[in-house]
Amino acid sequence: MADGTSTPEPIQRLIDAFHRLPGIGPKSAQRLAYHILRAPEQEARALADALLDVKHRIHLCSVCMNITEQDPCSYCSDPRRDRATICVVEQALDLLAIERSGYRGLYHVLHGVLNPMDGIGPEDIHIRELIVRLQDGVAQEVIMATNPSLEGEATAMYIQRLIGPAGVKVTRLARGLPSGADLEYADDVTLARALEGRREL
Repeated sequence: MADGTSTPEPIQRLIDAFHRLPGIGPKSAQRLAYHILRAPEQEARALADALLDVKHRIHLCSVCMNITEQDPCSYCSDPRRDRATICVVEQALDLLAIERSGYRGLYHVLHGVLNPMDGIGPEDIHIRELIVRLQDGVAQEVIMATNPSLEGEATAMYIQRLIGPAGVKVTRLARGLPSGADLEYADDVTLARALEGRREL
């Protein structure tokens, strides 16, 4: 410690490590680091062990690219799931959200979206693995469940252009008004998409 105002190097390293995590700002990183400093040693060791354990034991499913401890993952190895549909999501957390909806088909996790501004091209996400999966002819429909962002839309369109000629039906999640929403508070884009996605009663 050079003077009374500087942070000791091990604490600063820990603050920097927490700050690199998504959603953790400098103040939160500082609070977490000082919490670890005050915590009993066994709590700090348990955190370190959990971090190392997840890095050693968790990997990607060789079929759908979901994070898993077993290969293939529990979704891909479940014979009760509908193998004619594959729902394509950006991240593993999106898969969990879709699963809560009652969907019982298969999944494919891209681990990102196309974003030329950030240098993320088709080779940087798991599109090739999806194309390989479709070659056996079992899947009849691919549901694009990427986020309704510019990058998500571009990724969905890119994948549609790749697999459309193979005769596989490509659909997109409907977007529109959430249940219980008031029309007066909906933005123009949401209202336009709700009108486009209207269906017969």
